[in-house]
Amino acid sequence: MANIEKRKDSSGDISYRVKVRLKGHPVQSATFKRLTDARKWAVHTEASIREGRHFKFAEAKKHTVGELIDRYIGKVIPTKPKSARGYKQQLRYWKAELGHVLLSDLTAAAIVEKRDMLASGTTNRGKRTPATVNRYLAALSHACTIAVKEWGWMEDSPMRKVSKLKEPRGRVRFLSNEERAVLLETSKNTTYPHLHLIVVLALSTGARKGEIMNLRWGDIDKSRTKIILHETKNGERRAIPLTGYARGLILEHEKVRRIDTDMLFPSKTGKSSFEIKKSWGKALENAGIEDFRFHDLRHSAASYLAMNGASPAEIADVLGHKTLQMVKRYAHLSEAHTSSVVASMNEKIFGDAN
Repeated sequence: MANIEKRKDSSGDISYRVKVRLKGHPVQSATFKRLTDARKWAVHTEASIREGRHFKFAEAKKHTVGELIDRYIGKVIPTKPKSARGYKQQLRYWKAELGHVLLSDLTAAAIVEKRDMLASGTTNRGKRTPATVNRYLAALSHACTIAVKEWGWMEDSPMRKVSKLKEPRGRVRFLSNEERAVLLETSKNTTYPHLHLIVVLALSTGARKGEIMNLRWGDIDKSRTKIILHETKNGERRAIPLTGYARGLILEHEKVRRIDTDMLFPSKTGKSSFEIKKSWGKALENAGIEDFRFHDLRHSAASYLAMNGASPAEIADVLGHKTLQMVKRYAHLSEAHTSSVVASMNEKIFGDAN
């Protein structure tokens, strides 16, 4: 329970000393000039202690945002997949802007102000996109979540009250049949002899560029019928089928593999993957294909799956998406398949209406 003691100093000024005593907890005390403030603090503190919130708030007053970010970068990021390593750069922004702020004083309003400042800024590629800003928010959000759930540094995360920026619908650029045929041909005639295989793997599996370029022979199963991706964007291991033309090319590539490295597409040193930027650009140029990125090969694979009747769940499984949200962009491509399925069902139920 709380005890409030009225005090008067030598100059005649009055203050109120509050002490909150609860069995099993250390005594909490504070001094106020007004009795109403003393009573409010007593009620709030006693309730916080009973609900287990008070000492978390006390911890929040001991640490700054900068300390939170430093600990997160040092302790958490090394345990995350490579795709999360980009959090370092994003977290450094928050440290530069809010690093001096105590965690107890970190508010949603302060974060929103810096979010909007970030959104209005530019990079060497131009204006920041909403997707980029949202990645910065995601980095800070996860750091705050760890501080709440694992470290006990915060009572709650202010990020729960911060809205993400609205992102435009995902880009869907895929190769037409004519473009695909030409690109497959031009990819055979560049300075890098294995670009054709890389393009085929991207189109046949939907794997990301980094996933393909970092492949090792140990990732190809012994029967050469599937590829095991150990380090993916979402941090989960994924198996993708290796079949048909792609499998044949892998078997041919294996015959001339380098013995000084386990990588499928090594650089000259064998310690990293080969940089295909120039060869890829030349293949696109020779094919006369514009407004097309390597990542669009992944969109192409997903689009072909949709047009060949794959369900959203099946496409998500192939691409390694945890939710169906990311594959909704391909839904319109499977409308013809959906129509035929509905027509078939109706015919079985009601018979041929013609």
